[in-house]
Amino acid sequence: MTYFDHAATTPIRPDVVETMSQVMLGVVGNPSSIHQYGRKAHEYLENARQIIADSLHVAPHEIIFTSGGTEGDNTAIIGTALSRQSEGQHIITTAVEHPAVLQSMRYLETLGFEITYLPVNKQGQLTVDDVAAALRDDTILVSIMFANNETGNIFPIQEIGELLQDHPAYFHTDAVQVYGKLPINAHELQVDLLTTSGHKINGPKGIGFIYKRDAVRLPAYLHGGEQEEKRRAGTENLAAICGMAKAIQILSEEEQSKNQQRYQMFKTYLLETLTTHQVDFHINGDPTNQLPHLINLQFVGVPSDLLLMHLDLKGFAVSTGSACTAGNVEPSHVLEAMYGKNAQAVKESIRISFGYGNTFSEVEAFVEVLLATIERLKR
Repeated sequence: MTYFDHAATTPIRPDVVETMSQVMLGVVGNPSSIHQYGRKAHEYLENARQIIADSLHVAPHEIIFTSGGTEGDNTAIIGTALSRQSEGQHIITTAVEHPAVLQSMRYLETLGFEITYLPVNKQGQLTVDDVAAALRDDTILVSIMFANNETGNIFPIQEIGELLQDHPAYFHTDAVQVYGKLPINAHELQVDLLTTSGHKINGPKGIGFIYKRDAVRLPAYLHGGEQEEKRRAGTENLAAICGMAKAIQILSEEEQSKNQQRYQMFKTYLLETLTTHQVDFHINGDPTNQLPHLINLQFVGVPSDLLLMHLDLKGFAVSTGSACTAGNVEPSHVLEAMYGKNAQAVKESIRISFGYGNTFSEVEAFVEVLLATIERLKR
C-alpha cells in the first residue's frame, strides 16, 4: 500500500517510537509526585513543554496538554462560552470547520448561544471583511480554523487577529492541519487560543495541546486533580507528550521548508500530468493560498466512492473528505458549503495528501493508476 491520506493521520516516525519506549520503560514516576521518580517524570514533562512552546514562540506555561484536537477544540470553545456568557452569547465560526468545532457549536446552541456560521465562496475562502461584518458588541468568541482539512485552504488568521485587537472577543484557531507544516508564531497571529494534535505531525495518537495566551481566562474543562496548573485534570500521558515533542523537534523550520518544496513538486507533477492527458478535473479550493501537502480534486463524471475503492484495490490510500466522518455516506459539508448540496463536485471529489515517507516514484505510480482508473470508470 502507498499512503496518500496524511491529512487524516500520519505514520509515526521511528525516532518518536524510540523516545516513547525510553520514557515508558525508564520513567516510571507520576509527574505530580514529589519523590525522585516523580521529579524525574516532571523534568521530562517540562522539557517537552519547553520544546513545544518554542515551536510557537510562546512561554511554556501557555501550553496545556490534552488528548488531541477534539478535546482542545471543545475545551477552548465550550469553556470560553460558559465562562463569558454573562458578557454575551454570540459566537462566530465558519460553515467549513472540522466537526470537533461544529459539534461544539451545535451543543452551545442547545444552551441558548447564538452562532453565526460564516459562508465561504466557491473557492472555499472567506475574508476579513466577512468576519468584521458579523462582529457584534455581544460577540464573545471567534473560532476560525487556520487551514481547512479538506481543501487545504489557508485562512487569513493574522489579519483576523489584527481585526479583533480592538474587540473583546477571544480568538481561537484550530491549527491541526498547519502545525508542523508551516512555521507558526502565535503572538504574531494575535490568537488567544490555538489547538492542535500530535498524530498529524508523525507523532502518537491521543495527545495534543492548547496554547492559551497568558491573559485569557479559561476555566478547567476536566475536573479532578491539579495537573497542568489546575487547568486540565488527569495524569499526563508522559510518553505521548515526549513523543509529540520529539516529532516537532524533528520538524524544524528548515525541515518544514524542504517538505513544502517536495510536496509542491508532487502536486505540480500530478496536475500537469492530468492536464497533459486531458482529464476533465477541477481543483476544489484556492490553489493560490493552499497547504503544500494537500489537494482536493473533482474528476467530472467519476463517482468518488468508486474511484476511492478502485484506487484502494490497486494499493493507494486516498480520502473523500474528513476522517472523522469516514465510514458513513454523508456528503462533505465543506464541498456543500462551497458549491451547494446538489452539486456534482460533492459526489465526484477526492482528497490527496502527501507526507513523511512518500517518494516521487510513488507519485508517478499513483498518477499512472489514477489515469487508467478514471478512463476505465468513465468507459
